[in-house]
Amino acid sequence: MKNLSRRTFQKTAAAASTAIPLFSIGKTGQSANSKVNVAMIGAGNIAAQAYSGTRNENLVAICDVDTAQFGQHAGKFPSINNARTFTDFRVMLDKIGNDLDMVCVNTPDHTHFPATMEAMQRGLHVFTQKPLVHNIWEARTLKKAKEKYQVLTNMGNQGHTFNGIRQLKEWYDHGIFGQITEAHSFIGGPHWGNPFFSRPETLPPTQDPVPATLDWNLWQGPTGPAPFHHRYHPKTWRGFNRYGTGTFGDWFCHVADAPVWLLDLYEPVSVEAVNTAGGNEWLVVDGCSIKFEFRHRGDKSPCTFYWHNGVTDEFKPKAPADWSWPGNPPAAGTYYFGTKNNGFTDNRSNNPRLANKEAQIEFKASGYPDEVIPRVKGGPIKELVEAVKGNIPACGANFDYAAPFTEIMLLGLIAANHGGKIEWDSKNMKITNRPELNRFLKEPVRKGWEYGEELWK
Repeated sequence: MKNLSRRTFQKTAAAASTAIPLFSIGKTGQSANSKVNVAMIGAGNIAAQAYSGTRNENLVAICDVDTAQFGQHAGKFPSINNARTFTDFRVMLDKIGNDLDMVCVNTPDHTHFPATMEAMQRGLHVFTQKPLVHNIWEARTLKKAKEKYQVLTNMGNQGHTFNGIRQLKEWYDHGIFGQITEAHSFIGGPHWGNPFFSRPETLPPTQDPVPATLDWNLWQGPTGPAPFHHRYHPKTWRGFNRYGTGTFGDWFCHVADAPVWLLDLYEPVSVEAVNTAGGNEWLVVDGCSIKFEFRHRGDKSPCTFYWHNGVTDEFKPKAPADWSWPGNPPAAGTYYFGTKNNGFTDNRSNNPRLANKEAQIEFKASGYPDEVIPRVKGGPIKELVEAVKGNIPACGANFDYAAPFTEIMLLGLIAANHGGKIEWDSKNMKITNRPELNRFLKEPVRKGWEYGEELWK
């Protein structure tokens, strides 16, 4: 038996205004607090990362709307074979929530929010894959929920735990770049026909038979009802606006992590689709170049930030004029344009370098700035485990960071989908020049899937 109920813990934690590590009594004969009790919401595909990050903990249960996913990773992670199985995460948490400490949400984008909220309001620490949510209202609600429920949180942008992003910030804080007034993040894709992006043969998509192993009603979550189409499940949902966020959502959280964190790029005054290709009511765009304008942020100069994705050269920015590294320019990453030096990070916001190779060699020879930002080992899921155990105070991509970060991506996605320029009032969460687009800030939710409204009262 546990010493404290979940509800008692929530009240105690809220009163203390701190995120206190929370454990269940171990089931392995070891002392309490030696291992974290974990459940998976989403058992296949990307869940492999969550199994790996919690391999030394207690895997209590796995949940998936498709029972065919239960055994997908069992060969590599034998603990899956001993976990309880569920198809509805709400049922799972009703039955065994009191035996859990932490939940990993590994579902498609459109169900991240309800699964994460269901865990948080039960006092469970939660890891959620990127992108955190599917609309801006959900992002702000999860930030409110973190404050209310006082649980530990983390999002799955792995690069935020890497050495490189921390090293880049130490360089920036040391003044190596001067003021960075422009940055370009870029990557190819979507690559239609790969394991993650697949076009339907016709639009609207045909209605196909639902696989016997799949609960299609549960898979749809807050978005239903809609006919099943074979391109939606199990991996190619991300190319459909209703369920995914395209290459923008797939990679922004990795590539743009460093510039957003480094430069405090959270409240743009405008977002503009400079160039787009493809896309329609059903499918995400084939390519886009999105321009974000930011005013002064503390002592940081105004900054123009661009996001580019697409398979053609028109969606790839030019390298800085002083770029002198051999070979072809990078296929993905971020260019930084500073008043002293220009720079670059790769597609995981890692491996920072100055744009000019000779300047980089000289900089390294002179000695890099001291490491003052704590380093993380083991990735974002392991990071959350360590926070739950009390070994670190909090995670780098906790929802205080991940929510406003994801909001920037979602604003860019609205611009990509609807073209033109958006003027943004961040304080009041409104698009001021095109009010008809405000309906995309909070998407309709079908009955039974409402979460978080009480946090806005």
